[in-house]
Amino acid sequence: MILTTTESVEGKHITAYLGIVSGEAVQGTNIFKDFFGSIRDVVGGRSGSYESEFLEAKNAALAELEERAQAVGADAVIGVDLDYQVLGGDQKMLLMVAANGTAVKLG
Repeated sequence: MILTTTESVEGKHITAYLGIVSGEAVQGTNIFKDFFGSIRDVVGGRSGSYESEFLEAKNAALAELEERAQAVGADAVIGVDLDYQVLGGDQKMLLMVAANGTAVKLG
């Protein structure tokens, strides 16, 4: 399965457009990551714990996108777009990643 942000796949012909597919992932952080993340807010620097949560959520959303594309018989998903949201309030943070694209058949 090819996932690409471009509108075509180089060297391949798109023979059919199968529709928009999407994958979503909502990842909760825990109290320790929130605590250490708040320390990073004060002292500065990168927060490795949050970065790993975003990476995990992104990978989960892309895996779900690919699964849904395979379910409709696609060979590729073009025009993949990733959207990130941070949900929650002072007590808990949720990270949401949505991946969207167009499922296509290639020839």
